[in-house]
Amino acid sequence: MSRKQLARSGGDLSRLGADDTGATMLHLDMDSFFVSVELLSRPELLGRPVIVGGRSGRGVVVSASYEAREFGVHAAMPMARAMNLCPFAEVIPPSHGLYSTFSQTVFDLVAQVTPDFWQVSVDEAYIDVSGAVRRLGSPALITSELRAEIAARTGLRASVGIAGSRVVAKLASTRAKPNGQLLVPLASTQEFLDPMPIEALPGVGEKTREAFFRYGIRLIGDLAAVDEAWAGRVFGAHGHHLWRGAHGWDSHGMDRQVKDRSISAEHTFGEDVWDLSQLEHELLRLTDKVAHRVRADGKVATTLGLKYRLGDFTTLSRSVTLEAPTDLAQEMYEALRPAMRDLRAQRSKGVRLLGVRAAGLMDFTVSGRQARLDEAEHSGREAEVALDDVRRKFGTAAISQASLLSRHPNSE
Repeated sequence: MSRKQLARSGGDLSRLGADDTGATMLHLDMDSFFVSVELLSRPELLGRPVIVGGRSGRGVVVSASYEAREFGVHAAMPMARAMNLCPFAEVIPPSHGLYSTFSQTVFDLVAQVTPDFWQVSVDEAYIDVSGAVRRLGSPALITSELRAEIAARTGLRASVGIAGSRVVAKLASTRAKPNGQLLVPLASTQEFLDPMPIEALPGVGEKTREAFFRYGIRLIGDLAAVDEAWAGRVFGAHGHHLWRGAHGWDSHGMDRQVKDRSISAEHTFGEDVWDLSQLEHELLRLTDKVAHRVRADGKVATTLGLKYRLGDFTTLSRSVTLEAPTDLAQEMYEALRPAMRDLRAQRSKGVRLLGVRAAGLMDFTVSGRQARLDEAEHSGREAEVALDDVRRKFGTAAISQASLLSRHPNSE
């Protein structure tokens, strides 16, 4: 297992109890989803170390079976390193279209339970069953029957956390793996959280963990015991989010107000722009600005919007739903660039204004970012967060991505 998964431990789960009253937030996470889908047609590999990923060049691990994880293999690890750790593992190249088909089946089943669910990746979702309890029974019963139906229809296994909030449900689903469900009664929330290592809390990476350690904060309970004002003063907005997470607090429902909020930036050119490379450069600058604001709010975006205004004031827009939530400029840019190129090909006119919008915002601490198939072990997030640190100390103009060094007017 990864360090993050290993960290999600601590405490006697048998002490939590079985009262699921009010524990209407579920976090569903498919077990080793990519590997499990591949093994449906390769049953002879069941029980063996299996890795899905690319072997050639800079290939990375997309997913690993639990047998391979026992050797330290985890998603986003370079394949060369994974093979050194587990040289006898069976490596299967990704079957991209197959995963979306199974994902659609799974979430069609979820939709039969309730429309109030928030899919955050191909194999993961938060499900608010508060509106389904009267019709289908208790949250624990709903979970059992949903997992059984998923297994019967797809042959895949799902682990589910049941709690009163998203952050606790997410931690519970990890503790339930593989192929289990774990209920955290409302009254036992703090008892569940307190003994867990601080790095178990979603949103605490290596750098934040080391910072917490310097203040003697090693367990989630240690963070819950400090004053929120101190956490905010030392760690900024992220500190407030983490402190609340340490108490198991977030919006209990899907929180439409938060989802509908957006963060945007746009720029009006001094003269109409015809050159595609200049438009792409501006798109990168705008996504950098929007991503910085999204991270500063402790959020990730699930959808992106592009605003494209021509010289005659005709305004066109495009929306992109992301496969996984993001707070990274590069991922936003890569998602929006094809849409902008299509608009440029369709309308051979100069562009007066370009805008970017990040929407469908959710807390980073409950987002469950899914590693992309081509994501390196050390992703661009580390670099972008490092930029945030410099900007926080010396101002937003102090540093930028190398590709943005040419001068541009300020955007609106």
